[in-house]
Amino acid sequence: MVDVFDEVEEQLRSERYRSLAVKSLPWVAAATAAVVIGVGGYWGWTSYQTNQADKASEGYQAALETAQKQGPAKAFAQFKTVADGGAQGYKALALLQMGDIRVEENKTQEAVGYFDEAAKAAPNAILGDLARLKSAFALMDTASYKDIESRLTPLAGEKSPYRVYAREALAFAKLQAGDLAGARADFVILANSLDTSTSEDVRQRAQAAMQLIDSGAAKQLGAAVKAAAKLPPMPPMGQLPAGLAPDAAAPNVPQ
Repeated sequence: MVDVFDEVEEQLRSERYRSLAVKSLPWVAAATAAVVIGVGGYWGWTSYQTNQADKASEGYQAALETAQKQGPAKAFAQFKTVADGGAQGYKALALLQMGDIRVEENKTQEAVGYFDEAAKAAPNAILGDLARLKSAFALMDTASYKDIESRLTPLAGEKSPYRVYAREALAFAKLQAGDLAGARADFVILANSLDTSTSEDVRQRAQAAMQLIDSGAAKQLGAAVKAAAKLPPMPPMGQLPAGLAPDAAAPNVPQ
């Protein structure tokens, strides 16, 4: 009798398992399909991004060649096409080039707009901070010291890849604003800097600025800059703007 009960119980247990399996089957199938779709979607998105980057790379290189052969202005539309694409790295690079072209054309506000947009689109701090630095440089002769300071101070931190150039620009901004003591103190630090990022060119410029301040010739610098801003703009030089090559190990910092 016990064997009969055991057999009946085993049959009931088997029925429950079978019923559970039947009820679970749709969920298992759905989960499997989701995994397959997810993997396929990820592969598709990765493939799409790769294709976009390849197209952007070709477009950016073609724009550089046009700029070299026909002048930067002729390449502006090509850089804009790259900037309108979906590859963030090349978008930032193209916007930097567009900003450089507008700087050469003395269209400062438009250039600043492109640099600021490049900073937002940049996929890393190397490109992003370079765009912010270029934006500040473009405004050096026209913006207030407070505006320049607000743009450069975040770039002057110890971890910033452009800290030396940002500190140098801040010193020159103080010089333009008439803060000779503050500017000289900054130039002293730059001239004697042990930071490995400080080039000999930066040290020489700092020493020259200190001599300018000590001689008293720097007192009229701010007035001279304001007067120069009212003069007719200089014509474009027709030179390729300083930019970034896609395969460059590190971006070229504007001098």
